[in-house]
Amino acid sequence: MPSIGSVSYLNASPLVDGLEHDPSVRIEFDVPSTLLDGLLNRSTDIALIPVIDYQTARQQLCIVPSGAIGSDGETLTVRIFSRVPISEIRHVAVDGDSRTSVALLQVIFHDVYGTRLELSPLARTTRPGHPPEHVDAVLLIGDKVVNSAPRLPIQLDLGEAWKDLTGKPFVFATWMTPAGRDLGDLPERLDRIRRTNGEELAAIAARHAAPCGWPEDLAIRYLSRHLSYALGPAEIEGMEEFWRHCRELGISGELRPLRLYGS
Repeated sequence: MPSIGSVSYLNASPLVDGLEHDPSVRIEFDVPSTLLDGLLNRSTDIALIPVIDYQTARQQLCIVPSGAIGSDGETLTVRIFSRVPISEIRHVAVDGDSRTSVALLQVIFHDVYGTRLELSPLARTTRPGHPPEHVDAVLLIGDKVVNSAPRLPIQLDLGEAWKDLTGKPFVFATWMTPAGRDLGDLPERLDRIRRTNGEELAAIAARHAAPCGWPEDLAIRYLSRHLSYALGPAEIEGMEEFWRHCRELGISGELRPLRLYGS
């Protein structure tokens, strides 16, 4: 039975909603930063992996273009909350649940503000709404931005900042599998689910809003207006540009060329 790894955030629901009722597959939920381990340890066959992991994983991966979590501007849920003006931020406590978001943070501050940030992990024992006093700002991702956001006066949405910097969409995570693994018809099935769910976003948002701590109206707007789920040529171009920025900053090593599953 094929096994699928996904995040449990609201943002992934259009890609996986309905799979929990499919007896022919098994789905496991975890935070983005730990899904890679399950994929490489063979507990899952395919997973929604942060795109930075394509370049930094110990094993060559293939991107499965059956769906992605991306934005073409403001995300709502990848945000800096700051005590000081954005240009004065030097020290950020980061939510380590998404390595892509942490890398994007460094790219934005280096390329826009000429700053190399000091980063500290936001401890899991720290309540997201109460960031440490010794940092200038905190980076939060996912549902925590809505249900646990700190009351700090200045905010920056990293998806919007990337769009302003490059004019391109940004991809946070996409389906990946280790090179050489046979997925059978799973890529086609996941693509059909994405397309079907794309016509039912309001209903999906209504089902998942309360369990994820979202107001229903905001959840509908988030899934239908702020996020995108296809991995097309524009998204791949934005992803490759992001990798180049990461290479220039030393976040990744020499870049692996893009490998699409089935190519």
